[in-house]
Amino acid sequence: MEDLILLETIEKYLSNQMDAQEKIAFELVRKNTPDIDQMVVEHAMLLQQMDQYSMVKSIKLTLAQTYQNLLEHGEISNTIEVSGGGKVIQLFNKYKRVASIAASVGGVIALFISGLALYLSPASHNSQIQQLSNDIAAIKKSQQYQGKLINEVKSKLPAGVKFISGGSGFLIDGKGFIVTNAHVIKGTGAIVVDNTGKEYVAEIALLDKVKDLAILKINDPDFTSKKSLPYSIRKSTTDLGEEIFTLGYPRNEIVYGTGYLSARSGYEGDSLSYQLQMSANPGNSGAPVFDNAGEVIGVLSTREAQLEGVVFALKSNNIFKVVNDYNTSNEGGKDIKISTRSNISRMSRKNQIATLESCVYYVKSFDK
Repeated sequence: MEDLILLETIEKYLSNQMDAQEKIAFELVRKNTPDIDQMVVEHAMLLQQMDQYSMVKSIKLTLAQTYQNLLEHGEISNTIEVSGGGKVIQLFNKYKRVASIAASVGGVIALFISGLALYLSPASHNSQIQQLSNDIAAIKKSQQYQGKLINEVKSKLPAGVKFISGGSGFLIDGKGFIVTNAHVIKGTGAIVVDNTGKEYVAEIALLDKVKDLAILKINDPDFTSKKSLPYSIRKSTTDLGEEIFTLGYPRNEIVYGTGYLSARSGYEGDSLSYQLQMSANPGNSGAPVFDNAGEVIGVLSTREAQLEGVVFALKSNNIFKVVNDYNTSNEGGKDIKISTRSNISRMSRKNQIATLESCVYYVKSFDK
């Protein structure tokens, strides 16, 4: 009985039938109870699937009724008459308008059925999962907006190349090693920008498309190495309901976001990711996800396209895996040393952010 009441409450919430006080109270329960939050997400997806199925059924019924009306008025026939000499009576010229209408309706149905199949197919995530990198259009808009920063200050962008994608990234080693999402790096090179607007040339040290992680190495004489990082990277998993925050570049300046961990796995049970309840926009890909102690627990990567506030982050233990791959293959070079101790755990959130800002970068990928 309690489950039925809970489902009725969730449907009332999703259909915007709650008053303001009820909505606030339910959202507080949702925030503090990860199981209920997960039920809300799953029920919203179920309702969307039912709506799409109902739409397809409605179009099929309309087509059947139209066809029956045409038959009853003699506009079309179920039979094709053939004369004794094998001459087919041509109906196309007379009824080509009717045929074109029927073909159009049939085409619409085919499109809806195809869309439904894509939506329900577990193998295809394109329509449901959106990467949080910026595309070329957003980069161009960013360049126009920045104006003086890009056009009047001498850029380190090599001549004859163009930006094609962008996102966020953060230091995992004070020597200039930055981690971001692999899907952010769509070009052959990268420029990273710190929170003061300074650009640094970076090279692609490792690109792992399976784990969707990339390591960049700042290779710029203007960069000053950091003796140590103020935060650590967490190896163990995070608890449900744990509050988290992030810093990234969905705009031309660093942006702070907050939320909580709503599931220990990502989309369709992906064990490499967490599900978070928070807001995220294109440009947040590659941004660090911190817990209250100032430990990195994940890397923002994608969001649910159909549901507001459902975001996915790659678990931080994946960072250790790609770093190990880099150190193993980097014979004779400098190994990456990940910090395992946070120095900001007892700071206020305001002071944590002030300390972390200089370690988070705007990543711009370019190509020739």
